[in-house]
Amino acid sequence: MTATLPGARRLPPASPADPALIDAFRRCAVANISDNLERLSAAVGLRPFHAGGTMAGTALTVRTRPGDNLAIHQALDLVRPGDVVVVDGGGDVSRALVGEIMKAIAQSRGCAGFVIDGAVRDADAFARDAFPCFARAAIHAGPYKFGPGEINVPVSIGGLVVSPGDIVVGDGDGVVAFPAEAGPALLEATRRHEEKEAEILRAIAEGRYAGAYAKPGA
Repeated sequence: MTATLPGARRLPPASPADPALIDAFRRCAVANISDNLERLSAAVGLRPFHAGGTMAGTALTVRTRPGDNLAIHQALDLVRPGDVVVVDGGGDVSRALVGEIMKAIAQSRGCAGFVIDGAVRDADAFARDAFPCFARAAIHAGPYKFGPGEINVPVSIGGLVVSPGDIVVGDGDGVVAFPAEAGPALLEATRRHEEKEAEILRAIAEGRYAGAYAKPGA
């Protein structure tokens, strides 16, 4: 049996995360989730390119050569409703890895969003649409389609390691990811956090604020 060489792996998709859990995280602020991940789970340098709204779904991961999107096209053939396509493009912004056509393909298959450690193009089309897209930059230059690339392997996105099947959440502050099995406990902690922050805001409004170092939050 011939071993698959690095750069050519196509592994089966991980099991989808619980849709109810994903829906619950869609209602949570990324900053609050991050605080309950010890502020260690952050994809640095990515920003939203879409019209707004929170993204949440199961990670379908891609690692590709900088500037080459062959493996991303192949991954779109595997997309299930609720998957977030998470692409490790090495942070290269010299060529766009996805654009309007790939966005349309992903949307038609129920994809929950793109997270691209690289560049996109057709930025105006993304900006007019609620389809979530997080990336480093926009550039008009198109990609190569030669490979290599890997699908459903652990990837690094702006310093954040994302594994296939992780839950990925993104909003105006950026993107976090975490193992699906950690989701229930993390959701409970995040909700407690949100309740505490709501009480702090009420205290400020009512003149009862205790001081600049009240926790949690910034």
